[in-house]
Amino acid sequence: MSAVLVAMFAITVGYGVALPILPFLIEQVAGKTAPQALSWHTGLLTGAYIIAIFVGAPVWGRISDRCGRKPIILLGLVGFAATTGFFAVTESLPLLYLGRFLAGLFAAAITPVAYALIGDHAPSKEWRAHRFALINIAGTAGFFIGPLLGGLAVRVAGKLWALSPDRSLAMPLLTATGLAVIAAILVVLLLPAGIERNRVDAPPDAAQIERRAMVRLLAIALVAALAIGVFEVGLALRGKVLGLDAAHIGIMFAECSLVMAIVQALVFSPLIKPELTRWFIAPGLATLSVGLVVVSLVSGSVLMSIAVALVAASAGMLSPVATYWASLGIATSEGAQLGRMTAAASLGQALGSVAGGALFDLPVLPDASFVLAALLVLGTLLASMRLPQLLMPDTPASK
Repeated sequence: MSAVLVAMFAITVGYGVALPILPFLIEQVAGKTAPQALSWHTGLLTGAYIIAIFVGAPVWGRISDRCGRKPIILLGLVGFAATTGFFAVTESLPLLYLGRFLAGLFAAAITPVAYALIGDHAPSKEWRAHRFALINIAGTAGFFIGPLLGGLAVRVAGKLWALSPDRSLAMPLLTATGLAVIAAILVVLLLPAGIERNRVDAPPDAAQIERRAMVRLLAIALVAALAIGVFEVGLALRGKVLGLDAAHIGIMFAECSLVMAIVQALVFSPLIKPELTRWFIAPGLATLSVGLVVVSLVSGSVLMSIAVALVAASAGMLSPVATYWASLGIATSEGAQLGRMTAAASLGQALGSVAGGALFDLPVLPDASFVLAALLVLGTLLASMRLPQLLMPDTPASK
């Protein structure tokens, strides 16, 4: 279990560490660019990483159902380390896109397969929910540390390499590369080989759950991730417009990740039965919609912190809850099923990242990406009002 946690932490650090430095890295490689072009490249580079996960996650999940979880996780970590290192040292804008896409492709092997590994060994719903919470917290901790490390490492390395300040942007990415190598070593030493399914926690109507509610769970995963994609890119670009350096932008991302970790720990704590989490979906969507609107309206630091907390709390709860319920399907295809959930979330985040960059500086409708994402979340809320009854149609609480 510890090896899986470190693997999840490593890939999220590798993703998050690049967020606050992407605009600066683009300017370093491409030279001084217009604000609109910088917004486009920031969004597209983030989207390239996420769209690769969309392509790769279902494939990796399906392969892991047949070949086992350990070799897929190991291959993902080794590939992620190599491509992140390549991304750190390249000096060409097209190669930046290539490196970011390949890093996402290998990262896609980690998340769905890690969840499936937990599902293979789940003796109860409570055990599954608790382990899912640990994986989510490990990932969220990576998002917390990554942007913070990205911003602070640029500042520290810039002082160490005063004669060659451009190298400071590579330092946090190379740190993430080393962390992925350490995670790969732990997987080799600690993770059992082969496929072993001891799962006894699947409900008797698991196929019915998958058939009637899976589409809505996929939609929630997609829309919640789209909102996060818009939020991440918009937050980085807005921070730059407000004159914040990479360290300050990184601190804002770190705040977001910290709130996510706290919410996930509470939702999947022993105090809350896993069956009750299905009732959190509608309030979570409503809060996310409100938070996005607030982000587009405020500029003061205190109000912005409140808006960030609203978005982080709701999005941090929605994704793991949807993933938990989607995992309660057919055990022999759990990797493929969770791969589809990861792919839906990745597609949403890719679309959100591109929209967050492309629509950020529109003269017709300022902050259009935040407003449009909020409307889409609201539409998903209306379409998901009956989801708790669909997930457990025979329980007294749902009648």
